Amino acid sequence: MHDRTALIEMRIERFVRERLAPAVYRARQPLDIRAWEAPGEPVTFAEARDAAYRPFAIGTPWGRAWGTTWFAVSGEIPAAWRDGSGTLPAGTVAELVIDLGFTAGQSGFQCEALVWNRAGAPIKGVSPFNNATPAAIDADGRVDVLVEAASNPDVGSLFTFEPTHLGDLATAGDAPLYTLREMSIGLRDLAVWDLLQDFRLLHGLLAELDATSARRATLLEGMDAAIDAVDPEDVAGTAQAGRDVLAPLMAAPAASSAHVLHAVGHAHIDSAWLWPVRETARKVSRTFSNVLSLMDEDPEFVFASSSAQQFAWMKEHYPALWERLKERVAEGRFVPVGGMWVESDTNMVGGEAMARQFVEGKSFFLEEFGIDTEEVWLPDSFGYSGALPQIMKAAGARWFLTQKISWNETNRIPHHTFRWEGIDGSRIFTHFPPVDKYNSEVTAADLAHAERNFADKGRARTSLLPYGFGDGGGGPTREMTATIARAHSLEGAPIVKHSTPREFFETAEAEYADPAVWAGELYLEFHRGTYTSQLRTKQGNRRSEHLLREAELWAATATVRTGATYPAETFQRLWRLVLLQQFHDILPGTSIAWVHRDAERNYAAIATELEQVIESSLRALVGQGERTVLANAAPHRRDGAPALAIAPATHGGDVVPRAEGEGYVLDNGVVRAVVDGRGLITSLVDVASGREVVPAGQVAGQFEIFRDTPTQWDAWDID
Repeated sequence: MHDRTALIEMRIERFVRERLAPAVYRARQPLDIRAWEAPGEPVTFAEARDAAYRPFAIGTPWGRAWGTTWFAVSGEIPAAWRDGSGTLPAGTVAELVIDLGFTAGQSGFQCEALVWNRAGAPIKGVSPFNNATPAAIDADGRVDVLVEAASNPDVGSLFTFEPTHLGDLATAGDAPLYTLREMSIGLRDLAVWDLLQDFRLLHGLLAELDATSARRATLLEGMDAAIDAVDPEDVAGTAQAGRDVLAPLMAAPAASSAHVLHAVGHAHIDSAWLWPVRETARKVSRTFSNVLSLMDEDPEFVFASSSAQQFAWMKEHYPALWERLKERVAEGRFVPVGGMWVESDTNMVGGEAMARQFVEGKSFFLEEFGIDTEEVWLPDSFGYSGALPQIMKAAGARWFLTQKISWNETNRIPHHTFRWEGIDGSRIFTHFPPVDKYNSEVTAADLAHAERNFADKGRARTSLLPYGFGDGGGGPTREMTATIARAHSLEGAPIVKHSTPREFFETAEAEYADPAVWAGELYLEFHRGTYTSQLRTKQGNRRSEHLLREAELWAATATVRTGATYPAETFQRLWRLVLLQQFHDILPGTSIAWVHRDAERNYAAIATELEQVIESSLRALVGQGERTVLANAAPHRRDGAPALAIAPATHGGDVVPRAEGEGYVLDNGVVRAVVDGRGLITSLVDVASGREVVPAGQVAGQFEIFRDTPTQWDAWDID
């Protein structure tokens, strides 16, 4: 037997699933569809606009792995939808609705699209939970758009990360991956949609409240009564009656001591991961299009985005989108954050590269927007060097935000708001959002978890809520902002308000003037396998860092000494490419094969170009004629040349292996080593003292291999 509470909950679930959700659209009008498949890599809008399209039907498979199919979509609102004056029924809006054949997997890890108008301006992105746009319908009720659909394979939404042939274009094959389900005009009923948002929030809140609480009982009875008020045969005509019943429940205010969540729209977009870098730029365009569209609809909505590289892609490839973006940045609603070129790894990069992340990132935001970003935004990197606070402070940052440390397997950092102290004593105000994610969907469960989980209760009551689908999922949705509007003060829930990172940090600092201090590295007890994955990527990064330093040294010296032209633009271009590849899923070795093949090719090209710069700079310094010199860029004496200097070449002193028995002897007058035929060191003697460090009968230099099969994700973890 079910008790009354369980019966009402079952009734709510069925009502939402079978009555409310299907009634959001009163009607749908199919559209004319034609298609053209780009033959190779993505093409420009102009090329796609002028291509030859063929008729295409709903239910037809499309899209080879990593391919692009352009759909030409046209049609108009049916006359039958309009009243005698030619207008749509009150409380409705017509919008383009698209289902590319989305999988059951995670948004952002599968097919996506960008809707363009015929003038070549992006309108809005399309993804599984963000797939409708009224802006695609003109004032006369017509649709005439191009849809650039990317058939990216779903290789990771279930987070198994097993080896896959789909991770490289060369092995992915040509079989279509998706089947087109819908391209239509939908007539959305606003009252039904609003009632659906009410029910989803209140139903979610039920699960978070104590089973014996009066508030929970009131919600149950109220929602039961609201269902009674809605005629299942006329949901559209009676939805407002259901909302009227729920209105007192929605109006009950939050407790005065409730936790306060500063909701900041966000879309964490990995600059490469389960897709190549070239696809990231398209993911950013789709998400930014969605964000700008949502800003047109919701004047309270604010969005924060990191990574100057991603903004630079928009400026270069999407000029119409860039102009819209700049307007919203000037308004303070589209907020650049982070101050870095990308959200970099901070453990394997050199200190100079870490500093350059800020030099390039902050310079871009200052030059393009006049904004000096003061918050460092690194939610997803795999641990944070103890040198970072000093570098952040030197870059003018005041605040630091991360999330990843909440994944620690054993030791949890005991605070969500604190001051982080670096190895030189620099301190920076730091926050870990207690929602424990950087892509909240603003569910009642997320809100309740943030409030319960907040570790600094009694001293503070404010935290940041980053929300929105990431990685190409489209960012925040109208459903998420609707929840924020409803949860601004709701009994049984924390207080939620639209905010900016700056507003949050200033509020948090003011209320928590003397937070605890964490000294030293923020170590991630997870993903430790990232230090051994993709060796060639890691070698390429280190070689590039060293070559950049050496090239800048000799080029600067040649400029000062000889008047040679300093190749500043070359250095900036190459530094930005190196900084991009220090992104926290490229350098750590956690991406698909395509990403690492691209990285290796880029590193080879970087080395070639920098070696040419080094050679031309040294030739300018040495002068005409044939001379052999040693150029020592190291900060210490090496091979007979002083530190940071050019010296005449000297010969001799090289250690030449001498055959002895089945092995070799190497002796430089300081140490004497004997290497046997197996390549193992059987003797190592300090010449001055005669001390032997290899015990008799033993060897040194013998590698031992232990197979480690982690509980999760071979490229990520060593257990």
